[in-house]
Amino acid sequence: MATFSQPTIEKGSDMVLDFLCSTCEEKKLEESADYYCESCVKFFCGKCIDMHSQLFTQHSPHGRGDMKKWPVAKKMEDFLLKCDVHKEENNDMFCEDHSQLCCNKCAILNHRTCKRVILLSDLVKSTPTDLKQVSVTIQTTLAKLKELQENQEDSIQSLLSSYDEQLHKIQENRKKIIAALNKLEQKAMQELKDTLTKLQAPLDRDIDKCSTLQDELKQLGEAIHDIGDKNKQELSLIASIKCKDKIQQFEKYQKENFVEVKSSISFQPNNEIVEYLSKLSGLGMTMTVMQNPDKVIRMGRKSEYDVRTEGELKCSIRDIRVLSSGQVLVVDLFNNKVKLLSQTYQVVSHCSVSDELNYEPMSICQITPSEFGIAVSPKSERGDVDLAPSKILFIKVNNSQLVKDRILKFQHYCNSIVYQKGDLFVTSCNALFKYKLRGTCTLVSKLHEDKSDKRTVARCAVSPTGDKLYITNPDQHKLLTLAKDGSILATFMDPAVKWLTGLHVTPAGQVLVCGADSKNIIQVDSKGSMKLATLATGRDGVECPHSVCYNRITNSIIVGQWEHKKILVYKVK
Repeated sequence: MATFSQPTIEKGSDMVLDFLCSTCEEKKLEESADYYCESCVKFFCGKCIDMHSQLFTQHSPHGRGDMKKWPVAKKMEDFLLKCDVHKEENNDMFCEDHSQLCCNKCAILNHRTCKRVILLSDLVKSTPTDLKQVSVTIQTTLAKLKELQENQEDSIQSLLSSYDEQLHKIQENRKKIIAALNKLEQKAMQELKDTLTKLQAPLDRDIDKCSTLQDELKQLGEAIHDIGDKNKQELSLIASIKCKDKIQQFEKYQKENFVEVKSSISFQPNNEIVEYLSKLSGLGMTMTVMQNPDKVIRMGRKSEYDVRTEGELKCSIRDIRVLSSGQVLVVDLFNNKVKLLSQTYQVVSHCSVSDELNYEPMSICQITPSEFGIAVSPKSERGDVDLAPSKILFIKVNNSQLVKDRILKFQHYCNSIVYQKGDLFVTSCNALFKYKLRGTCTLVSKLHEDKSDKRTVARCAVSPTGDKLYITNPDQHKLLTLAKDGSILATFMDPAVKWLTGLHVTPAGQVLVCGADSKNIIQVDSKGSMKLATLATGRDGVECPHSVCYNRITNSIIVGQWEHKKILVYKVK
C-alpha cells in the first residue's frame, strides 16, 4: 500500500493538502501529485500518470478536480485522531458525562469515575454526523470569533489611546512643576543678586574713595619731594596744608564709613519643598476606569458663561471640543469664529475661520493634542442646502493662541467631521464619507447615503472602540447607528426629541443627543436603539441646544446654544 504524503500547514491559516507523487517518492524525489488511483492506492504526478495509464488501461485515476475521491491525508487524519493532551495517543473513546473525546490515558486519569465512557467504534454506529451543518456552525463561530477579536483589538487601541493621553497629561504636569521650580529658582537667584549688590555697593565706594585719596596723596608726596630743597616756602606751605587736609578726609571717612567686619552671603534652602516632594508617592494616581457606555449621566447644578467677544451681540455654538489641558474650543457659527476658552470658560483667543462672507464654520475635530480640523462650508438655511464644495481648515493651539495652518478642499459639502486613528469621517447633508488622513485626504468609501430628504446625514460621532458610527437625521428626527462597514445596526426615534442637532460620545461610550426644536438633551444607549434618560430640558435652562460635549477634566456637560449669549455647563453628579 502506498504511503500517503503529508499535508503542509500554514500557521494561523486553513490546512492545505500537498500530496506527493508515490513513484517519485520511491526515487527520493518530491513532486506534487495530480492524480490518485483507487485501484493502485497511489498518487501520480503529470509525468508518471502517462506510464501508469499505458500499463493499467482499466484503471480510472481521479484528478485534482475530483479530490472528493482522494483519501484523507495522514497528517489530516492524525490531526483529528490524536489526543490534544497526550499527543502520542489516539482518541478512541468518548465520555458522555463530560462530552469529551479521550484516549486511554485520559480515561484512566480523568474519567475513571465517569459512568458513560463509550468506544468511538460503538458510538459511530448510533450517532449520525451532518458535516454540512458542522461546517456551517464552524463558519458562524469563526465569524463571531473574528468579530470578538476585532472588538478586543479596537479595545486595545482605545486603551493605548487613553494611555498616550494620560502620558501626555503626566508630562504636562511635570512641565508645570518644573516651571514652578524654575520660577522659585529665578526668584531666589534674584534675591541673592540683590543682596550681593546691596552688600557690594558700599565696599565699592570705599575702594573708590581709597583709590582717589591714594592718588591725591601720592601726587602731594611727589610735589613735596620735588620742592623740598628748592627753598619754595609758599609752595611748601600749600603742600603741607593740602596733605593735612587729605589725611583728615581719610581719617574722617574711615571713622564714619569704614566697617571692619567682613560680610558674606548665605542661602538657607526651604527644606519643606524637598521634604514634601520626598513624601509624595508620585505625580498623581493611575486608575483603571471601567467604561460603562450605558451608565446614565445625572446632571447637577448649572453654570452659565458668556463667550462673546467685544462687539458681539450673540453666539451660535455649533460644536465643542475639550483639550487635554482643560481648555475648550468652540465653533461660533453666528460670528464665523473659533474661540479658545480657558478652564474657567473665559475667551482667551479667537480667530475668523473664513475670509469668504458666504462660508461659515460647521464642525470641529481633534487630530493631535494641539491640532484641530474645522469644517468650513457654504452658508445655507434649514430648507435650502447648498452642496457646493467645502474645506477643512487646520488650526493649532500654541501657548493659548490659535494659529491657522493648512487647508484641505473637498468636492462635497462638509456638515460634520470626526477623526479617529487615521480615519476622517465627513458628513455631507445626505451621505457619510470615510477618508484616510495622511497629510492629504484619500477617499476610502461612501459608507452611507440617504437622499429621501434635504438633511438626512448631519452630525456624526464614533464610539471609543471605533466599532460603531452614529449619525443624526434631523429632517426625519432620527439617530442611526452604523457598523464600521456602513450597514445600519439600529434606528432611534422619539416623539419627544425633535430636530436632532448636537451629537457627542463620551470617552466611556455614552451617547448624548440634542433636540433643538424640543429643547432637550437625552442619553441614548450605546446600541442606539433606546432612550436611557432625559438629561436636561427647558426647565433646566435649555432653550435651543445645538452642541453638547462631556468635559472629563471637570466632570461636566457643556451645552452650546443657537443665537444665545452664553454656554451652559452642568456638573455631573
